[in-house]
Amino acid sequence: MGTDTRLRGLRWWTELGWRHVVGVVTIVVCVFPLLYALSASVNPAGTLTGSHELFRVLSAENYLELGSTPFLLWMRNSLLVSSLTAVGTVLMGAAAAYAFSRFRFTRRRAGLTTLLLLQMFPQMLAFVAIFLVLLAITEVYPFLGLNSHLGLVCVYLGGALGVNTFLMYGYFNTIPRELDEAARIDGATHAQIFFRIIMRLVAPILTVVGLLSFIGTYSDFVIARVVLQRSEQFTLAIGLYNWGSDERNAPWGEFAAGAVLAAIPVVVLFLFLQRYVVSGLTAGATKG
Repeated sequence: MGTDTRLRGLRWWTELGWRHVVGVVTIVVCVFPLLYALSASVNPAGTLTGSHELFRVLSAENYLELGSTPFLLWMRNSLLVSSLTAVGTVLMGAAAAYAFSRFRFTRRRAGLTTLLLLQMFPQMLAFVAIFLVLLAITEVYPFLGLNSHLGLVCVYLGGALGVNTFLMYGYFNTIPRELDEAARIDGATHAQIFFRIIMRLVAPILTVVGLLSFIGTYSDFVIARVVLQRSEQFTLAIGLYNWGSDERNAPWGEFAAGAVLAAIPVVVLFLFLQRYVVSGLTAGATKG
């Protein structure tokens, strides 16, 4: 007969039981706001303060009402800005990380450290300077200034370059240099090595950086609010905030329905790419 190794009594509680309690409390804290928002989105009463019973009424009225609002335009703007920022962040960060990882040039280490130190300052602290710079650019190149999605993308790209370069730099160092040397012996150029060999081998960290960039941009409010000032240019965060900031006539039902729909792209993208997240983050963080 085998020995019963199961924990019992006080020992089970001190070593294992409290973890179950913490896990259950964490799940309740995380899931309850989501259920409340989902319940409010299917409640045609259009109120949050009076909703004491979850899913007391089920109706698609709030979702249908979104069709008569700028919600779809705001979602299109958010997806456009987030996608362009994610692609640009990956390409710029990968090119910079490849240069720091493979080439030896004067003050290479100082440049990498400077990028990291600059990233320590929150981008929100510079929103006054960002506004003034974009205001000046608007007078010369309106498509890159205020009320421009391209201008907003450029602001996001500049703010995220440092940390993404440093994160990718660690992962690029895990790729053996012998691959580069073998490719050069075969006549490959630096561009061919970068795009045809290195970029394929570092796909996990590119996925992580692209995913984090997309999520951060998709949910950003402060920088987007500074740059975008016309309703037709708003992203989802600004548009939904304007709905909720109306103290007397806030359309809470439509707000909740919009919040539920706004979460779908992020959830789908995360589920599709989640297998790359852990491996990409750990490898990029531990290989200096």
